[in-house]
Amino acid sequence: MFEQNQKEIETLMQRNAEFRSLYQRHRELDSKVRDAELGVLPMDDVTLLNMKKEKLHTKDRLTSMWQAHSASA
Repeated sequence: MFEQNQKEIETLMQRNAEFRSLYQRHRELDSKVRDAELGVLPMDDVTLLNMKKEKLHTKDRLTSMWQAHSASA
């Protein structure tokens, strides 16, 4: 997510602790969801669905924060 703007993301992460925390949480969820879907991380369907929902909510919040940052820059 946001890989095309990595330098700007790093700057925003340094300036905004909430963005940094959400970004790290999104990466963690992305990894766990991927591992569960590959069968590397055993997980029941309900837990996987909840993780996907949290990942999507986190991404939506990150996108909103990114857009607000870009508009003010």
